[in-house]
Amino acid sequence: MFKELDPILHSQLRLAVVSLLIGVKEAEFTFIREKTNATAGNLSVQVQKLKEAGYIEVIKEFKDNYPNTTCKITKKGIEAFESYVKALQDYLQVGK
Repeated sequence: MFKELDPILHSQLRLAVVSLLIGVKEAEFTFIREKTNATAGNLSVQVQKLKEAGYIEVIKEFKDNYPNTTCKITKKGIEAFESYVKALQDYLQVGK
């Protein structure tokens, strides 16, 4: 009856990152850090896990001589998020 929740998205910070990217499609690392209130180190680790899962694409480049990291949601990431939300909705419907 209950679907297993995606362990990648079940982390609060990773879920926050994907939720942000669902709305904006892509965002700079600093924007994500500010919106999630995460430390740069922790966010970096979680972004790497999302990248390894194929949920986001990470683009590293230089902007005005400074390193700039941009994160983009992938099709797989959108599908995983939608599936995760659906599973949560199913959990909420059980008692009704």
